[in-house]
Order: sequence, then structure tokens, then C-alpha cells
Amino acid sequence: METTKTEGVMHEAVGRATEAAGDMLGDAGTTLRGNAKVLCGKSMQMVGDAADVARDALADKPLAVLGAALGVGFVIGALWAGNRH
Repeated sequence: METTKTEGVMHEAVGRATEAAGDMLGDAGTTLRGNAKVLCGKSMQMVGDAADVARDALADKPLAVLGAALGVGFVIGALWAGNRH
């Protein structure tokens, strides 16, 4: 997931530059697009971190991860079935 983290850092840097340009020019739309890119970059970095944690947990305790996944799947299925009536 290093590529996701790297892309996230790049998006964040471009977003900060776009945000600064919007502030300098007084263009609210450009500033808003910059803010959106910054948030997108941060979320990409968080996804990369979460994938690393999940990969490490799966390597260390595969049965615990499988049990947690089954539990989450059961809860989602129960909620979905409850909303269909």
C-alpha cells in the first residue's frame, strides 16, 4: 500500500498548493478544490495505513481476523435483513 500512501501525500501537497493559490487570488472555488484535494490525500494515506494494519493482523492472528470478519458480516447481514421488511 505504499503507492496509496505516496499518492495521498502527492494529492495533499497539490491540494495545499491549490488552496494557497486560491487564497492569493481570492478565488473561493479554487480554495475549496484545494481543501478537497487535501482531504482526499489524507484519506488515501489513512486507507494505506489501515491496509497495513489489516495485513499485519492477518499475518499475526489469522483465525482472530477471520472470526472478526465473520462477526462483522453477520451483523451487516442482520441489519440488512431487518431493513428489508
